[in-house]
Amino acid sequence: MEQVFTHRPVLLDECIEGLNIKPDGIYLDGTLGRAGHSREIARRLTTGRLICVDRDDAALEAAKDRLHDWMDRVTLVHRNFDQVGEIALELGLEGVDGMLFDLGVSSPQLDDGSRGFSYMADAPLDMRMDRSEGTTAADVVNGWSQDELKRILFQYGEERYAPQIAAAIVRARADKPIETTLELVDIIKSAMPARALKEKQHPAKRSFQAIRIAVNDELASVERMIKSAVPVLNKGGRLAVITFHSLEDRIVKTGFAEFARGCTCPPDFPVCVCGKTPDVKLVNRKPILPSEREVEENPRARSAKLRVAEKLKDSSLRREHG
Repeated sequence: MEQVFTHRPVLLDECIEGLNIKPDGIYLDGTLGRAGHSREIARRLTTGRLICVDRDDAALEAAKDRLHDWMDRVTLVHRNFDQVGEIALELGLEGVDGMLFDLGVSSPQLDDGSRGFSYMADAPLDMRMDRSEGTTAADVVNGWSQDELKRILFQYGEERYAPQIAAAIVRARADKPIETTLELVDIIKSAMPARALKEKQHPAKRSFQAIRIAVNDELASVERMIKSAVPVLNKGGRLAVITFHSLEDRIVKTGFAEFARGCTCPPDFPVCVCGKTPDVKLVNRKPILPSEREVEENPRARSAKLRVAEKLKDSSLRREHG
């Protein structure tokens, strides 16, 4: 049990600083995971409230222990993080003072070999963050066309051997369905040249990332999350998002930039006629990166990037309630 509390979430101090927590504020952790960030937010609240959201029932169940000392100020919600607008309405909130989204796969999911996220342990091909939802990794691998497999491997995994791997998967499944993670790993390896198998990174890492993103519709969820989170923030509220690969970071960066834009009139207009003003300001122009020490202590933090935006207008929910 002690290990749970020594687990240090990625960019913890930077997130807490970025959120600028008020003891009486309303906060939302949209990716509860191991509750490491949530613990640090909750312990800073007095009359405030923390909404903890996760798609994974196991994370919500474990949080009852991990957040035991602060449950009087915590609400647990089983939903996808892209539904923050609906969650706020259902809870009767007029606005939120800060939101945090850590878009990495949580350590318990990776460490639990039976979930099918890991290319290091043999397990059924699942990879669903919410096990009550439909599509599994087995459905993708055995049911999607060769072109579609090639597309996701290339687009979501940035896998340069995507055509060869997609073809190998289709050949293998013609004999019998691909059922386990290590079966898939062997197929991926068989499609790659010898030099690729000697690289530092595990040969199946990019493909597993791609399939996981497809199974959980992760990139579209990030886009929807930004669009639904910003309107719900109170004036002065902060939105902090941690990403782990360039595809997610690009979506967050673009989403923040859209909300930070003011006038959209053509440059040759003498005066503004659109009346649009920025919804947010960027707290940091460039993403915040983990320190060398953090990367040394937690290699999973290596590719993490934190972006923070601050709301310049009142919550749309507050205006509706008003």
